[in-house]
Amino acid sequence: MIRIALVRAATVRERTWAVAHSLTFAARTGSLDRAEDMLRTRLWMGSVLVAVAVAVLVIDQRLDPWYPFLFLVVLGLSLAACFELLGLLGPERRPPAWLCYTAVAGLVVANWCAHVLPTGGDPWHWVLGTFTAVTVSAFLTEMAVFREPGYSVVRIALAVWIAAYVGLLPSFLMQLRWLGGDRGTAALALTIFVPKCGDIGAYFTGRFLGRHRMTPVLSPKKTWEGLAGGLATAVAAAAGINYLGPAPLLAGVPAVVGFGITVGLAGVLGDLAESLIKRDCGQKDASQAVPGFGGVLDVVDAILFAAPVAYLWLR
Repeated sequence: MIRIALVRAATVRERTWAVAHSLTFAARTGSLDRAEDMLRTRLWMGSVLVAVAVAVLVIDQRLDPWYPFLFLVVLGLSLAACFELLGLLGPERRPPAWLCYTAVAGLVVANWCAHVLPTGGDPWHWVLGTFTAVTVSAFLTEMAVFREPGYSVVRIALAVWIAAYVGLLPSFLMQLRWLGGDRGTAALALTIFVPKCGDIGAYFTGRFLGRHRMTPVLSPKKTWEGLAGGLATAVAAAAGINYLGPAPLLAGVPAVVGFGITVGLAGVLGDLAESLIKRDCGQKDASQAVPGFGGVLDVVDAILFAAPVAYLWLR
């Protein structure tokens, strides 16, 4: 009887182990399938985004100084990013949508005023003047509706923050367009593709070689190995665009390496900044507007932080 009981117990253990092994294998297989599907989606969607960016650079070059395609793309992306930010914020602290959309659109338009209006002038006077008007308008709006203590100061701060994040920061990218001709095209290509190539390099390096977490709270999947691979890819992208692109803007290898590292690092910080926003608002993605990437903010976050750094290098 004891022998029979032991045999039955062993059989039960084997069956339990087999079931557990099957479930584990199925879970791993499902996880791998989802990862492969996500990768395929990212690849085809990324190809579409690259094609759009190249088309804008090539077509707009012949439409100096209006650059209508750049205007429409930046305006559309900025307003979409504004929409996502408003959606992330709770109703009590959300500033008036009309104010935020007007502020962002006004800042985008301000970049063109000095270049297309007969009055001309310094474009940054137009941009900073508009940003000042946005700040004052945020105060006036809350003053007009104030009834009791609450979230007025928070809404003012968030309105100014949204305008700065998706209206003022893109201005550094837009102003590079007016370097003119091939120089403007090369400057935009460097500012857009260097941080995005760094992002791609970090993704694949971290996926295959990543072992040590870099930011376990803000972005748990980022690793130090991925950072190193991303910066190396950013430098390679900077070299390729600078030497094979329409116009060499970076003089010498040290400048190329320095540009790739600083702009690539700024792109990483931009990615982490957007992760901070989503974490603080309790969301995984800004939206699902871009298949495989999440929202518009998930696509442009690196460029927003990289643009001011690239501007300092290229102007």
